[in-house]
Amino acid sequence: MNHSSHHDIIDLFVIGGGINGCGIARDAVGRGLTVELAEMNDLASATSSASTKLFHGGLRYLEYWEVRLVREALVERETLLKAMPHISWPMRFVLPYHKDMRFEGNTPTSKLLNFLMPWLKGRRPSWLIRFGLFLYDNLGGRQILKGTTALKLRAGPEGAPLQDRFEKAYEYSDCWIEDSRLVILNARDAQARGARINVRTKVIAADQVDGIWHVTLEDTQSQERRVVRARLLVNAGGPWVEHIIRKTVRINTSEGVRLVRGSHIVTRKLYDHDKCYFFQGEDGRIIFTIPYETDFTLIGTTDVDHEDVTVKPVCTPEEQDYLLQFASKYLKTPVTSDDVVAAYSGVRPLYNDGASSATAATRDYVLKIDTSAGAPLLNVFGGKITTYRKLAESALQQIAKVFPNATKPWTAGVALPGGDFAVDGVADLIQQLIKDFQFLTLPWATRLIKAYGTEAFDVLDDAQSEEDLGQSFGATLSAREVIWLVKNEYARCADDIVWRRSKLGLRLTAQQIEFLDTWMERECAPMVSNAADLTALGGLEKSLTLGGGVKV
Repeated sequence: MNHSSHHDIIDLFVIGGGINGCGIARDAVGRGLTVELAEMNDLASATSSASTKLFHGGLRYLEYWEVRLVREALVERETLLKAMPHISWPMRFVLPYHKDMRFEGNTPTSKLLNFLMPWLKGRRPSWLIRFGLFLYDNLGGRQILKGTTALKLRAGPEGAPLQDRFEKAYEYSDCWIEDSRLVILNARDAQARGARINVRTKVIAADQVDGIWHVTLEDTQSQERRVVRARLLVNAGGPWVEHIIRKTVRINTSEGVRLVRGSHIVTRKLYDHDKCYFFQGEDGRIIFTIPYETDFTLIGTTDVDHEDVTVKPVCTPEEQDYLLQFASKYLKTPVTSDDVVAAYSGVRPLYNDGASSATAATRDYVLKIDTSAGAPLLNVFGGKITTYRKLAESALQQIAKVFPNATKPWTAGVALPGGDFAVDGVADLIQQLIKDFQFLTLPWATRLIKAYGTEAFDVLDDAQSEEDLGQSFGATLSAREVIWLVKNEYARCADDIVWRRSKLGLRLTAQQIEFLDTWMERECAPMVSNAADLTALGGLEKSLTLGGGVKV
């Protein structure tokens, strides 16, 4: 086992390669701290790749009077949009209204209205929805996103997929986000600024010795172990945060998380326009239907308590049926299991505030510094993807008490890799890519720009033809792109690429994915043992080939 020498003690060690861990690592290293991060699987392999993929204020949270959370998220939408216009973009949401829509029974708003206006009998009146949207439009100080408008559904395309009983709707703005790519780009930016990022590296133990954390790491592929010394430990383990406190760090605590499973289904494309729907159920719950990857529709989410963090979350048949039936109460053409092409599920690690239901549990984040072991430990509970940057800033406020020389907040407005262009510049960038690489089709160029932004030109490099990109794996995925992802984005296997670096798994067959896995194992795995070694492997391109003997 390798041990760090005394002068190699770092400032910050982060456990967890989800959005909170990578966001904190990026912010901290940018303030002059020395940082290392370990993720036991792939980056964004759990909750951070299983979201509804929205930067949103959380309209329904207003009914819980979580105004601070909503306002912070609303402000963040545009801050983030400017920093990553390749992986985030504005979307319009259509909220159909019907008089039978109801509150979830135990929200503060529903309790107040049931007391003041008992004749409503739990129904959600239209004036209240309009008032909520007025707050949603104005709490965050919009500059880019459009405000709310009223729609007559029978007069426009938005009403075409809906049942005739829906005559009016409200349309408002939120943003799409490629969630797993957001995590990868934060990790890459952290590494570019000096952090060490370890994937497939498990934290076996963390022991405090004379005020310093001794963190034992194990490479899950080679089983090699080493010890890293750090002055402060950040527990951003997501669903595993409580497990890490009790089993890895071995501290007794009353703090805990409520594990809530959110499941989604992906169906064939259900309608032709590019707007989302916000559907309100008669049980007070809500779901979204969202245009997804051009040819599909994303439907979600559920809120179900998940008891055991060691059990992989899956969309159960009951959850799938719930989503299908929910959407079918709005759509003219019922959605059935035959329409489902994929499903995914993630566990949200919500702070356990004692709420009576999974839906009512707070989505706000809670940061707790624990010094009971003798060295400082920062535990991260809860949070939502929209406020990850603000969570990181709040974490650094706590961390600065230990490191007073850390510099000021800096991440607002600073572009992530590939995002250094105007918010409205995507179309121009796509056309420029096609001009420079004339063998690209429009869908192919669009996919590359919406994944890599300005770095799409680096991915293709000096290719003059499709053949120059080497082995084709289907769905426009080439060997050159795969190798770029291995060299630059910590990809180690096919699933990393087709489900987290992209969503090409929706278009590739099982046989094509298996072939990609075999190819990567042969061509890539021997070259890189860990993502943290990438910085030192400047000669990697001399060893990897495109499958046709063409080196990159």
